[in-house]
Amino acid sequence: MSTRPAPRLDAIGLVVADMAASLAFYRRLGLAVPDGCDTAPHAEAPLPGGLRLMWDTHETARTLDPHWAPPPAGTPTGLAFACADPAHVDAVYAELTAAGHTGQKAPWDADWGQRYAVVQDPDGRGVDLFAPLP
Repeated sequence: MSTRPAPRLDAIGLVVADMAASLAFYRRLGLAVPDGCDTAPHAEAPLPGGLRLMWDTHETARTLDPHWAPPPAGTPTGLAFACADPAHVDAVYAELTAAGHTGQKAPWDADWGQRYAVVQDPDGRGVDLFAPLP
């Protein structure tokens, strides 16, 4: 029987085609990505609760596995951002799509009691926006 603690989730990693475009998108969502990372091969931002979101370029991924290839756009990743209220969902969706990001599903009132929307990041990953309905 092991006395070691169980591993704990520490970071979520994304492999991106364009570091600057990806970081700009996630900065618009309020993540504190350090300045000077836009041309770096790796970047990290702290998340609430102690987790980190990390980005690596395609080139960096290939240093770990020379046969690595990017998955097709739209591959589910499951990132979801809580908004302050339903109007905030609408506002964030509008801001991101006005900035040129693809809206995958416009805001709607979901059957499970949340205002919900999905917008694609620069690599085609759906990013969910949600808030509880009153």
